[in-house]
Amino acid sequence: MKKPAVEYPFEIHPLSKDEGGGYAILFPDLPGCRSDGATPEEAIENGRDALASWLEVAREFGDKIPTPFSAASGRFVQRVPRSLHAQLIAQAEAEGVSLNTLVVSLVSQGLGRRQARPRRPTVRSTRPRARVARPQMGKTARGRID
Repeated sequence: MKKPAVEYPFEIHPLSKDEGGGYAILFPDLPGCRSDGATPEEAIENGRDALASWLEVAREFGDKIPTPFSAASGRFVQRVPRSLHAQLIAQAEAEGVSLNTLVVSLVSQGLGRRQARPRRPTVRSTRPRARVARPQMGKTARGRID
């Protein structure tokens, strides 16, 4: 398959042993476009083939082909407490940058740290939790608080 003229963003993540091991690659903008490989490099190479095949089939059937990053406009609005807003403004002024630049930097750093941390598998006990009866304080026989 020839390399597509347009580059699409992709995500790679390790597969568990139960899933066969190796690495999975998926293209968020193209539903169902995914592949895998034994190494990240092999997953990317196989992903290129999957991407080219996906685009070829979509053209063949006359399906609409999404543009890269079609789900992301690059803009979002987030409400924060006034105190946090004031802290962000003060920090941006201290660093000599705009509020927008500071927030983008902080969000990027946070995401980078989060992605760099190894994910810990969720361990759940197979034993049922003991239920503790809590006393009902201040209620009369009718269930009203005195």
